[in-house]
Amino acid sequence: MKQGMIGAVTALAAVVTYGAVMGAQAPAQTARPVYPPPAVPIQAGDAPAYAFDITKAEIDYVLKTAPANPPDRQLRVVDMGKYNLGVGIIHRGPTNEKPGDPVSVLWHDYTPEIYYITSGSGVLTTGGVILNQRVGTGVPNTMNGPSGSGIAGPGAYSRKVGPGDIIIIPNKVAHGWSGVTDHIEYLSYRPDPDRVLPAGWVYPSLLRTVPPEVPTPGVGRGAAPATPAPAAAPRD
Repeated sequence: MKQGMIGAVTALAAVVTYGAVMGAQAPAQTARPVYPPPAVPIQAGDAPAYAFDITKAEIDYVLKTAPANPPDRQLRVVDMGKYNLGVGIIHRGPTNEKPGDPVSVLWHDYTPEIYYITSGSGVLTTGGVILNQRVGTGVPNTMNGPSGSGIAGPGAYSRKVGPGDIIIIPNKVAHGWSGVTDHIEYLSYRPDPDRVLPAGWVYPSLLRTVPPEVPTPGVGRGAAPATPAPAAAPRD
């Protein structure tokens, strides 16, 4: 993975963080919470009070061990309170089309997508009329929810994309790949206001470990002081 993926995942963690989980207080002491909290019940509409980590090592492991098809691997779906949020990693190989071949496209009824290209390159076609529309019957709900496929028609727009590019694709907008000579790899962030994605989903081989914790400055954890040290009295 390119270094850009680390920044992308870090940025995502900043978006989904709402605070720190507080342990239940006993009369004489405060229990230290576990990070991330295991099996914490969250009701629909309640924003989580902790962050979710997806490490680079875990993403690399999924890319290395997952079956080639489908190329889309939904890593996590999080209940964010007012909406769900899915995060996927996609690796596509060569498209192998011939000159003049039509561009196959997809659309998703409810879930927009935000692509962050991490490696490889290809031609991304979006928008326009969708010809030969076919409603999806086997699209896994864990990825994009109800979707369909077809052929790019009039009004479609194509451009070449590569590492570092970001593309925002609203729901129901056609999108499809061509011109991939080696591979294209990208993160996909999926806001889900209609909650068609299953909150709590975790890719089966993902998140088996917790990233090592480091001291949080200013709150008395680890080696960090709970309060600033008093200033030294001035000398005469």
